[in-house]
Amino acid sequence: MLGAVGPRLRELRRQRQMKLSDVADVTGLSTSTLSRLESGHRRPTLDLLIPLAQVYRVALDDVVGAPPTGDPRIHLKPIRRHGRVYLPLTRSGAPVQAFKVVLPPRGDGKPAKQSTHGGYEWLYVLSGSVDLALGTQVTTLVVGDAAEFDTRQPHSITGSSDTASEILTLFSPQGEQIHIRDA
Repeated sequence: MLGAVGPRLRELRRQRQMKLSDVADVTGLSTSTLSRLESGHRRPTLDLLIPLAQVYRVALDDVVGAPPTGDPRIHLKPIRRHGRVYLPLTRSGAPVQAFKVVLPPRGDGKPAKQSTHGGYEWLYVLSGSVDLALGTQVTTLVVGDAAEFDTRQPHSITGSSDTASEILTLFSPQGEQIHIRDA
């Protein structure tokens, strides 16, 4: 089990696009120690693994490859922001983040402020209807509609019905598209 820790640490660091020196700066561990951990030339200890798990935002069990135990359910803790309610459906740090989002009813008719950020998003309308603005193009999506887009283009998602709307959204900060292949 301990022999697999090094490669796991290297993969976590690379997924987060960090250099050994970046991790060393944040954890206070030397780049030499980190390099030896990743190559398997240094035995991992809790003193070394705990700060690395914190930097990589993963559970210590994930770093050491412990077998799954306990309750696999995600315990939803709603996040309220800008009149919306976000229910996380994945653990923090997952490569693809899933959320159920409750959008307030249609606003005052003013166009919503658009934002841009790295990543790729997919959404599915569960109830109500939403306006998806991508630049100057606005598309109204209704129950059962799905959309995907590169979040580097200006975008906004707003409720367009008289009652609250609900969407399921998947977001990948790496900008990877969601692909489903039919067997």
